[in-house]
Amino acid sequence: MNPFVVEEKYRTSFGATQTSLVALMFAFSVMSYFDRTIMSIAGPEIMKEFGVEPTQMGWVYSAFILGYALFMIPGGDVADRLGPRNTLTLMGLAAALFTALTPLGGHSALAFLGVVPLLIAIRCGLGIVSAPLYPACARMCSAWIPMVHRARVQAFIIAGSCVGGAISPILFSWLMSQYAWRGSFYLAAVATAALAVAWVAYVRRLPRGVEQSPGRRTEARSWRRLLLNRNLALLTFAYFTLGYFEYIFFYWIYYYFGEVRHTGFAQSARYTTVIFLVMLVMMPLGGWISDRLTRSYGPKFGRRIVPLIGLTMGAVLLYLGVATTDTRSATVLLALAIGFASVCEGPFWALAIDIGGAQVGAAGGILNAGGNVGGFFSPVLTPLVAKYFGWSWGLYAGSVMVILGAIACWFVDASEEERSAALRTSSSTAPAPTG
Repeated sequence: MNPFVVEEKYRTSFGATQTSLVALMFAFSVMSYFDRTIMSIAGPEIMKEFGVEPTQMGWVYSAFILGYALFMIPGGDVADRLGPRNTLTLMGLAAALFTALTPLGGHSALAFLGVVPLLIAIRCGLGIVSAPLYPACARMCSAWIPMVHRARVQAFIIAGSCVGGAISPILFSWLMSQYAWRGSFYLAAVATAALAVAWVAYVRRLPRGVEQSPGRRTEARSWRRLLLNRNLALLTFAYFTLGYFEYIFFYWIYYYFGEVRHTGFAQSARYTTVIFLVMLVMMPLGGWISDRLTRSYGPKFGRRIVPLIGLTMGAVLLYLGVATTDTRSATVLLALAIGFASVCEGPFWALAIDIGGAQVGAAGGILNAGGNVGGFFSPVLTPLVAKYFGWSWGLYAGSVMVILGAIACWFVDASEEERSAALRTSSSTAPAPTG
């Protein structure tokens, strides 16, 4: 049997195989975000035990995103070179290792290194090995998921981060009450390693070669093509603005309700939970709508519509939420703001898959690097703007950013990449002139 016939069967259908793959990639997303956020849950205990100052602990928290952002593009290249199967396996096992190493930060035998520097190094290492996650998932989706399903699948996978972030405070706090913070990190490491083993056990049964189409085998690896690609540059800038917007909520909305609106942190926790639940619902919904629009209007307009509406509505609702004096109304408006912004996640990653061609992992790495650079600046600039102009303007900056992102989205045309790929393929297969 022609192997390409088998491959085409998997690329044009969505059955039990695709469902299982998506479920496992969703689980990776949940587990990765769980491992990322549990440090902030254990932080108060670590600070008390070792006399660590809050400013020092801030560097420990930032170490993950530093390693994650710096190695996002190399991580995407790893996904292209090793393939998504091997990349996700190695990522899961390495993440389990660094999670298990975290308690060593306070081990007496390593006291000469210092608790804070050692924790920074370990958490930065976890960020580095976690970097290939979403590029590898995008690579897997480009091979196994039909185009008309990709945005909703990518959105569903990324929504796993919302689940991981939502369950980590409750679950890890309970684990710490039972096994202390060290034992809880070891249990998280075991769970991460078990997921990697489950991934290996499943993907080893799948047919080989599906992750690379016959039309793409002849396309040369060219970083220059990606770095100079107008559509990818515009998309990455738009994702930068979305990252800035989202990280305002990730890092400062809890503080904003508790201190700026004076709700107290117990009530702030409830308001913050509502906001993330709305995000969890709307992120996959945006992917589903984008796929339907792409099926009806094609990639040029179908992929644009959701980001244009989502970013614009996010900007308007954030402004209204901050401007209103009623806290409950503000909660609803801010929840809808992050919800509308999050509908862009699936379409953005689907566009990266379309633009990337044979280098989906690298394209995804560039895209995600842009988003995380925005996420890196947001927690720093938000309180800085608030210090000089007030907290309202600190949050309004997010509205300005995503309006710029919406403008960039208007000029992204994924159909250009399909035409370019077709021309490259026809040129490579055309017979040599005989004259």
